[in-house]
Amino acid sequence: MATNVLLSATQWICAHSSLWDVFLALLGLFVFRCINERLTNNGPMLWPVLGIIPTVFLHINDTYNFVTGALRKAGGTFHHKGMWMGGAYGVATADPSNIEYMLKTNFKNFPKGKYFRERFQDLLGDGIFNADDELWREQRQTVKAEMHSSRFIEHSLQTMQDLVHQKLLKLTEKLVKSGDSFDLQEVLLRFTFDNICTAAFGINPGCLALDFPDVPFARAFEKATELTLFRFLIPPFIWKPMKFFGIGYEKALKEAVGIVHDFAEKIVKGRRDEVSKHGSLFNQSDLLSRLIEIEYKGQSKKLEFPDKYFRDLCVNFILAGRDTTSVALAWFFWLVHRNPEVQNRILCEMNDILSLRETQSKNEIIFTMEELNKMVYLQAALSESLRLYPSVPTEVKEVVEDDVLPDGSIVKKGARVFYFIFSMGRMDSIWGKIAWNLSQRGGLGMESPRLCLGKRFAYMQMKMVAASILLKYSVKVVEGHVAVPKMTTTLYMKNGLLVTLMPRLVNIAA
Repeated sequence: MATNVLLSATQWICAHSSLWDVFLALLGLFVFRCINERLTNNGPMLWPVLGIIPTVFLHINDTYNFVTGALRKAGGTFHHKGMWMGGAYGVATADPSNIEYMLKTNFKNFPKGKYFRERFQDLLGDGIFNADDELWREQRQTVKAEMHSSRFIEHSLQTMQDLVHQKLLKLTEKLVKSGDSFDLQEVLLRFTFDNICTAAFGINPGCLALDFPDVPFARAFEKATELTLFRFLIPPFIWKPMKFFGIGYEKALKEAVGIVHDFAEKIVKGRRDEVSKHGSLFNQSDLLSRLIEIEYKGQSKKLEFPDKYFRDLCVNFILAGRDTTSVALAWFFWLVHRNPEVQNRILCEMNDILSLRETQSKNEIIFTMEELNKMVYLQAALSESLRLYPSVPTEVKEVVEDDVLPDGSIVKKGARVFYFIFSMGRMDSIWGKIAWNLSQRGGLGMESPRLCLGKRFAYMQMKMVAASILLKYSVKVVEGHVAVPKMTTTLYMKNGLLVTLMPRLVNIAA
């Protein structure tokens, strides 16, 4: 019996020897390509046919630290390519000279590009964060003038003061009395969502109410942003048919985007109906009201916008204002917990500033703009926190024409350049051999080549929240809780930030 089986196997191999030859040849070629890749490429492994995709998935739970290590090893920049059928290729970089070249020196040759825009098109439309070229410039100039006006700044400060003292501190007081730990990241997300909606659009969704209400619009917005991310992980030949047939996560994405857009469209329609009826918005100072009123009064011939423009404006600003500052504050409080000497210096700075006031109890202190501006060390600590844990850890640009980056890297037309802000804040070649904690540095950090429109608003918001909470409470991270970055377009903490708050016994204003 055994002899017959062996004979049959031998006969089969002989009959199909050509297939074995082909298989062995392909296997040999695969092994050769892998060995050659490791010997000639300083970056991550680029597999035959599949490119960098298997390497990314092998490190999916620690992507940012993996990429940082790969960039250090490669000298700051490495080439990448995607799946053979996808045609994706380009470079990844954390070299400041490359980033400045793309964002400032030769900005026109590095737009967001089709790769980015078509994935965010359904949610962001043609809003400022999904626009390129003249459309981007026009929106930036229009919004910049209003956001930098004294009227909007005063309005923003007032909304922050009201929300912090009437909502946020009352909520934290309730949580402290309960004695339970809670997710500070979730609380901060609710705060920034209400804040950006109030400051920019004059609408408070009420996410920060004491009972932690389920707000359909807020839930849909978060779902829409998370599902949009899948389009960056799944090849277009998969997600595009899913979108066309309305199946899987694309169906859920369409439903979530529909809720978000309906909410924004109702705000815009209501505001436009009001200004048409009364000829004014009765001195409302939120960003949307100002733009609609300026358009209505014909103060600028260029300001003739369809409803879709204002809808996209709403959605884009919520995305920028909700996630970025809330996540930045969550990492800040986590770092402050790990560096008590930094917390002491922040408290000393606040004590010096508040000593100029008449004595007040901590419950009565509402920080003024002048006092916030004096909090130089607090701003330095926030900037250092952003260096280590930037709210937007990576961005992508698309090359319009063949180019050469300052470090000598050649990028071809159509290439995608990923620049890792997370990695740039950890490169020894930039910062030297320093420990990764707040106490080692006191500077205000490295400025971006192009300033964010909402930078002043964001720092004012972060300083107001950080100072108001640290004045009253000591933030303690729950023992054993691990804070690690979540793989999204914003650097969320994967498991949230579980904390307890301990009331401060000393009135530092006394």
